[in-house]
Amino acid sequence: MKYQFLEISTSFLGFCEILVNLRKILFMSVIKQYLTPKQKALAINLDPNIYGTFAEIGAGQETVRHFFRAGAASQTIAKAMSAYDKDYSDAIYGKEEKNRYVTQNRLKKMLRHEVGLIQERLDNEENSHRKFFSFANTVTTINYQKTFLGHGWVGIMFQAQPGQEYSEIVLHVKFKENDATLQQETLGNLGVNLVYGAFHLYDNPRRLIKSLYDDISVDKIEIDMIDFQGPAFPYVDNRLMSLQLIKNSMTEAVIFNSEGKNMLPADLLYRKDVFAVRGSFRPVTLVNVDMFENGLKMFLNETEGKPEDTVILFEITVSNLKASGNLDERDFLDRVDVLAKLGYTVMISNFSEYYRLVDYFTSYNVRYTGIAMGVNNLLMVFDEDYYKHLSGGILEAFGKFFKKDMRVYLYPYKDPKTHELLTSENLKVNDNLKELYKYFKHNRRIVDIKDYNPEHSEIYSREILQKISNSESGWEEQLPDGVAAMIKERGMFGYKEDITFEEY
Repeated sequence: MKYQFLEISTSFLGFCEILVNLRKILFMSVIKQYLTPKQKALAINLDPNIYGTFAEIGAGQETVRHFFRAGAASQTIAKAMSAYDKDYSDAIYGKEEKNRYVTQNRLKKMLRHEVGLIQERLDNEENSHRKFFSFANTVTTINYQKTFLGHGWVGIMFQAQPGQEYSEIVLHVKFKENDATLQQETLGNLGVNLVYGAFHLYDNPRRLIKSLYDDISVDKIEIDMIDFQGPAFPYVDNRLMSLQLIKNSMTEAVIFNSEGKNMLPADLLYRKDVFAVRGSFRPVTLVNVDMFENGLKMFLNETEGKPEDTVILFEITVSNLKASGNLDERDFLDRVDVLAKLGYTVMISNFSEYYRLVDYFTSYNVRYTGIAMGVNNLLMVFDEDYYKHLSGGILEAFGKFFKKDMRVYLYPYKDPKTHELLTSENLKVNDNLKELYKYFKHNRRIVDIKDYNPEHSEIYSREILQKISNSESGWEEQLPDGVAAMIKERGMFGYKEDITFEEY
């Protein structure tokens, strides 16, 4: 009886210890709401069905290191390598145009090569239960002079289910830390989050994107492009995924072309001329098109630039997307789908103030910048209330906005009440800003779009939107060709076909 009692007591104490440990785990999970990189790496290692390779270039083997340290890595890691030397890397993956190795093209070559080897060596009946993957990155960290913080491409090709075609997640990162060792550590954590997310969160891409920053602060690294492809993501719209990056403060601007393909801002903007049109585009009107076309003509004439060297962007701010409350993704897609139909490249940004937009372009060493805007928007630029948060006030904002090669192309506005046509000549700003305004106008930083269509001067997007939502007529001819039909066909912007029934 004595030994039986001791056995029961020991079992009870052990049970209590398990409860205590479980309580600790639950408590920590409530606080952190995520697993640590070590926990994620171990979870992957302990899954007997996940098996693949790691190829990392430029910042050591920071991701695979987590898996080795977590334990049970032999069940997960088929191969880990770092073809750091360019000649050796070229011998494996092929040479790159212009000797650029930190590119999306290089990353995809690495992924496809490594997946090809997996298929060649391991795709057999003995491994039919396994979900294969290949993780890769190609990065450059901060330089010795600390004048360039560095950037890189990170990606994974994986099978969500055994035997399934490979899916792919590719993203671009920009480092913010000013120490190479810290950047390497952050990159390693990000890589673990990506591998774990690919296998455990692929059915919830929004949550997957958020999880990329588990155990990583947003001030350490920026993700400015992400792309999902393959059978694991059959209903994913990458434009919405780009929007998640801004919503989660992972980046401040994303760009995608008329085909809906995500574009890397650096590849698109670096050392180019940029002409941007900001608006709500709800919907795009003939005024927007007239402003864009005539403003662009003036911009090209004054910069003597070539159309192929000029990037044209139709920009929408997140604050505009939230104008009616919470961000409506259906409304967002309606706007960009219409712009895409017209062949325009779209930029979504978190830049409420214009000076932040210009400052963003400047960071990519653009040559000339042109901004087309209406009179009302220019009045907002000269409103001091928008710059109270700046230590230098409106002068600091103007210093960033009216940079050396930036110019505003002003589209006239006809007041719907007085019918007065407002241009830069009769625009009224606060008395204390009149001389400053004259200075910018005299130096042709503000120029009027004179070759505009006066027939469009009384087209107001708010009135059009109201007519659309009320199923009224008379708005169709105020939009570019084909847009009205698209709105009606897809029921955009609240449009509902007005159906009447005959009484019998």
